[in-house]
Amino acid sequence: MQVLGLQGSPRKKGNTHFLLNAFLEESTKMGATTRMVEVDKKTILPCKEYTVCERKGFCPIDDDMSHDIYPLLREAEIIVMATPIFFYGPTAQMKALIDRSQTLWARKYKLHLTDPGRKYRRGFLLALGATKGANLFEGVNLTAKYFFDAVGAGFNGSLLYRKIENPGDMENHPTVFEDIKREVHTLLTPLAGRRKILFACRENACRSQMASAFAQYLAGDQLEVMSAGAHPAKAPNSTMIEVMQEKGIDMGFRRTRNLNDAISELKPQMIITMGCGEECPFIPGVRIEDWALPDPAGKPVEFMRTIRDQVEERVRQLITRTLE
Repeated sequence: MQVLGLQGSPRKKGNTHFLLNAFLEESTKMGATTRMVEVDKKTILPCKEYTVCERKGFCPIDDDMSHDIYPLLREAEIIVMATPIFFYGPTAQMKALIDRSQTLWARKYKLHLTDPGRKYRRGFLLALGATKGANLFEGVNLTAKYFFDAVGAGFNGSLLYRKIENPGDMENHPTVFEDIKREVHTLLTPLAGRRKILFACRENACRSQMASAFAQYLAGDQLEVMSAGAHPAKAPNSTMIEVMQEKGIDMGFRRTRNLNDAISELKPQMIITMGCGEECPFIPGVRIEDWALPDPAGKPVEFMRTIRDQVEERVRQLITRTLE
């Protein structure tokens, strides 16, 4: 499981940081791979309303959102938004990130593409405020609801704390650790224990990317999958992205991954190769299966479509025999 924490407070090592860090530490205990993004330390420019995202599916603004945040939002299976309350909403830093998620919203609702992780990705809100007002969290709850929908996640719960203002208030809260443990277990348990499968090819640009996307789309709530390459390319193949879009599957913002790194992170129970052959390391107890599909890179689009359809059929067969 990959858990992404978005830390929206500009205060260094404050109450919000403590709360999110404790949440991620509990997630690690359950076997998740976690990452915290300090939003205030990222260069995220405000939305300029160019509308390019609604026409072409990408944002022309060149900053950390385009280079780092979009791919992280796509890779994560759990997204945790953590923010203090500023005027009944999230911080300006977090709001800039949220506004720029319009790009992901547009890919779904304007271009009619479905992110493979959308069916099972989960979102969770952590928020705290200095006052005790009854309406303190109404604004951030609505914002979180639509943010999670935009990035392809459900809204699967929240922890909200009032009267948190001074340093150490969150750490000294009487129920915070019990709250976190309960919510993390509720959130992660449905995704724990899935069979782990790694799809591998030479460049991680075509075949393994398609296979992992089909597996996520068809059975991501029952299989934990990843793709990687022995010699990963700089980016996935553009023709592969095009033919997957013909199936309605969104391959935008996916990144290539090194094979050894993927093995270390996922700890797969099964590796399915598509051309890396003897370059795949031997791992005791891990089953290796070779589909021996030809590499479609550099071939006409019709050939890429043929490989796509073969990959889809093999993934469907794999799911049937794996989950029986």
